[in-house]
Amino acid sequence: MINKKFFIISFSLFTATLALSCDGAKVRRLVSTAHEMQRVEDKYEEKSSAGESRYDGEKQFRDAGDGLELPAKLKDRAEMILHRAGYTVSYNRNMLIPNWVAWHLTPEHASGHIKRDGIDFAEDTDVPEPRAVDADYYGSRYDRGHMCPAGDNKWSKVAMEQSFLFTNICPQNSNLNRGDWNELENACRSWAKKKGGLYIVCGPILYKQKHKTIGHNRVTVPEAFFKVVLCMEGTPRAIGFIYKNAADNRPKGDYANTVDEVERITGIDFFPSLPDDVEKRVEAEKNIEDW
Repeated sequence: MINKKFFIISFSLFTATLALSCDGAKVRRLVSTAHEMQRVEDKYEEKSSAGESRYDGEKQFRDAGDGLELPAKLKDRAEMILHRAGYTVSYNRNMLIPNWVAWHLTPEHASGHIKRDGIDFAEDTDVPEPRAVDADYYGSRYDRGHMCPAGDNKWSKVAMEQSFLFTNICPQNSNLNRGDWNELENACRSWAKKKGGLYIVCGPILYKQKHKTIGHNRVTVPEAFFKVVLCMEGTPRAIGFIYKNAADNRPKGDYANTVDEVERITGIDFFPSLPDDVEKRVEAEKNIEDW
């Protein structure tokens, strides 16, 4: 059997050589594909330091799609990659919250018959202690805010249950969680059904300051939240959103930003597997009317 990494490295060198005689855009696509194959292969090899997952996360991740939603690897903060049935999370063991959560929201996943009733928020034993637990939120006045929403996981009982793991949760202002943030989640499901699927990444924003924490385990409270959305159906398009972790009531357009701006604020490189020309164009857009 051919070694996968040997094949990927050889493929990258081969496509680079082709640049002398082939169309540049096509070569960039080939190289991007090779890099993505390597990046996903690397992620498969990562194992939880807490032991083997309770779920077959690797198989579920392999079955989930092309991985276009995955940001580039983080180098400036703690990162532990966890693969779930409905999403992938970059977990920060120092902050006890995710760096980002990414998923491919297909039209089929935008609805379903699985209900959230009776499902409790759960400690994620796949990550090392200390870790967030339900008691950390008692009396905090913060909601347990889903990053990948329960409403995007109604297609599978396992996916729904995993959406309640605290590695997918951040302390979130209750007005935001139940108001404008919820409205954006509903809008994304509507867009996915109408446009044929979305690649979504969202998570907390931590500014350079001393962060508030809650609970005995000192779970970090974000100062704001981001969400970036990419649609590849038809003409590719993307948009970003930034919400302060505070009560507000405004239309979605007031929160709209370019993906480039969200990258500048968060330090995260989104959609790195896109061809360079497509990535440059879509990440400069923020036209809410296109959605």
